[in-house]
Amino acid sequence: MHTLVVLFRQPRDPVAFRRHYRNVHLPLVRNIPGLRELRASEELRSAEEQPPYFALFEADFDDESAMQESLTTAEGQAANADIPRFATGGLTVFTYRN
Repeated sequence: MHTLVVLFRQPRDPVAFRRHYRNVHLPLVRNIPGLRELRASEELRSAEEQPPYFALFEADFDDESAMQESLTTAEGQAANADIPRFATGGLTVFTYRN
């Protein structure tokens, strides 16, 4: 199993982020072929006054090559192209094998 992780930083407009993320972006992601499971969490908490991240996204694929192949499909490219429309605070992306 290989997991893609996206940490979204605090957006300029949290309400607009949530609306677009839930209603547009996650439906696009669910269409990516080869996606085994996804987890999406919003409004993360930490000991800091305002945590550095607003939302956490994880997507599982069979392995790294399956993930890479999935992300190059039309559906994967559509989801990736959508990110700048709502992720106004920036993001951090990484992957890991589990």
